[in-house]
Amino acid sequence: MHSQSMIKAFQWDLARQVERLDFLQKQLPRYAAWGYQELYLHLEDAVHYPSLPGIGRDDAYSFEELGELVFAAAKAGIRTVPILNLLGHTQYLIKHPDLRDLNELRDERGRPLEKGQICPLHPRTLQIAETLLRDMAPYCTAGKVHVGLDESFHLGKCPRCREEVARIGLGAHFAGHVQRLNNLCKKFDLQLGLWADMLYFVPEAIPLLPAGIIAYDWYYYPFRKLPRVELYNFAERDLATPLKKQGIQYYGCPMNGAFRYEPLPVFGDRLANLRSWWRRCAEVKAEGFLVTSWEAYRLALETTTVVDAAAANLWLQPEADDAVSMLAEGLKRVFPDQPARPLARQLLAADEKAFCGYARWQINDRWDTFAGHESLKPYEAELRFFRRLAAQKMPPPFAASMAFRVYLAARDVFVRKAARDVFKLRRWLKQKPASDGGAPCPQGAGLNVATGLRACGIGESGRQGRPPLRTSPDEIAPHVDKPARPEVALHLKQMQADTAAFTRELRAGRKAARAMWNRTRDPQARSQNEKILDADEQRLAAWRDWLKRVKADQQLASAATPVCGTWQLNFWVHNFAPAVQKVAIEQQQPDDTWRELASRYTIEFRAKAARPTAKIRREFSVPVDSPTAKLRITLQGVGQVAISHVTQTNGVVNQRALDWTQNKNLGEPTLTQGLPNWGEASSILTIDIE
Repeated sequence: MHSQSMIKAFQWDLARQVERLDFLQKQLPRYAAWGYQELYLHLEDAVHYPSLPGIGRDDAYSFEELGELVFAAAKAGIRTVPILNLLGHTQYLIKHPDLRDLNELRDERGRPLEKGQICPLHPRTLQIAETLLRDMAPYCTAGKVHVGLDESFHLGKCPRCREEVARIGLGAHFAGHVQRLNNLCKKFDLQLGLWADMLYFVPEAIPLLPAGIIAYDWYYYPFRKLPRVELYNFAERDLATPLKKQGIQYYGCPMNGAFRYEPLPVFGDRLANLRSWWRRCAEVKAEGFLVTSWEAYRLALETTTVVDAAAANLWLQPEADDAVSMLAEGLKRVFPDQPARPLARQLLAADEKAFCGYARWQINDRWDTFAGHESLKPYEAELRFFRRLAAQKMPPPFAASMAFRVYLAARDVFVRKAARDVFKLRRWLKQKPASDGGAPCPQGAGLNVATGLRACGIGESGRQGRPPLRTSPDEIAPHVDKPARPEVALHLKQMQADTAAFTRELRAGRKAARAMWNRTRDPQARSQNEKILDADEQRLAAWRDWLKRVKADQQLASAATPVCGTWQLNFWVHNFAPAVQKVAIEQQQPDDTWRELASRYTIEFRAKAARPTAKIRREFSVPVDSPTAKLRITLQGVGQVAISHVTQTNGVVNQRALDWTQNKNLGEPTLTQGLPNWGEASSILTIDIE
């Protein structure tokens, strides 16, 4: 019975991407028919606030346009709750020069930095908050306003805040800001809401919070009993009990879409997250159930609308809450003329090949970090899978999304294969023709972190059947013999053919990205996916130029390329205790400082990684200029990882640590209470190549 009285709500993240007003207005009667009662609008600088000119960005809605959207929602029977971030995620305010001084973060001379979050004790903070609330009050048709306050990890950093924290504690400092904002909301007869995540880190604030406010508890992975805290290595936490004891209303908040660079929602994870929160909300008698949406700018928005429609099964058809049934019903509600159940099964099957997590997304930023030992077969299978799926008849937003997914899969194969082709080219050029009695350089050599270099027979006389070689690093660089061997010319020709084929994939990817964008957004603007493709176009041009130059002068084959370095450092990262870790490779400079060569977060954004223990292994590959460079691996963030199988290669010579199969742990176990410490590198593994 409780689920019938619980408020059902949904959210649009307009702060990250404004959508066409006519499209949004057409969706509102649908949402009302599905049983949704409240609409949450995440705004930031997506609106031109009348009393704060200059805050809204170029493509922001006018104040009148926002009013049209709120009116359309009211006409459909849906009440609106604006979200105005008033602590963390306030870059939209401090980006403006006149508001820069609100920043909590200061340099060594006390001047505000360009990025950060607003200071809760700054003399102008309440003035700006009241100005925003006054502007938004007419649009708070649910009688509520959401003030954010999530992920405010810079809390207590400025001098005035440090002094207060030292006196009364971090929890009272946070609760004081909530109390002052609540007093402002009461002036406009509004009920204050806030995201609940900071209360995981400062639970001592809960007894100090004002009764009658709303806490929105969010967690975006499936869970059996209690939601978890990623920064605590996914430890379970119960906020509902202490919040209700304090007289604070409780909403459970799943998520409908994708993380960051995902072109499609991982539908199975999203549906399982919805079911977990629906069960949780029923158990604790929550006042509301809010399906949030974030960073949908790289998606066709209708793919998340389908998840919102699927969520409605939880109250419209509670007997059909399995993944296939929920997704099929969601598809039918959004695309009534399309066969739904077969497509639902196909979309759920695609989850196993999701373009998800930083290990996959790094290719958006650079192409020279995928020249490792990882097998190509899974990526080739992925490409075949999405080609078959894209050939199926499906609704236009899904057809465009699948076509773009084909491009991403083709890029994964092309870039990785190109690096391997460079290494193969180097090996052939190193070998002398068989008629000259030549033989390839041996592949089994060792790189010892502790004792230095063994390569191409150094110290390996027993294995090779010849005395040890005295070889300098310069002597193990690929040597090009002339005239070129016939197979080299054929290999270069094939590499050029592969490049031409990928050029066609890139053109198809552009078409797909444009189709994904145009359905709900300004066709005159360029999408975030198209900007990724622009960068890919530049890298592809550099690759074509490299092939052209190598064809004319094969000596250049040993130099750095757009897809790999002169040398490539490779190792495995074992994410055995998921949290928020960042692995970086650094090289020592002549002045003894360290320069970062590459870095990557370990976050997977998948249900299988959202647990205290996991067996996730991802290869890390980074180009280096020389086999004698002084390198180290550092870990930042919170939590632990392990490193193993440290190797280095130029395609001809392979070097590896003698103890390379042993896992070396970096980092420390996560905290179980308090704010996370985002300091310098928490752990360092030096790779000493002599």
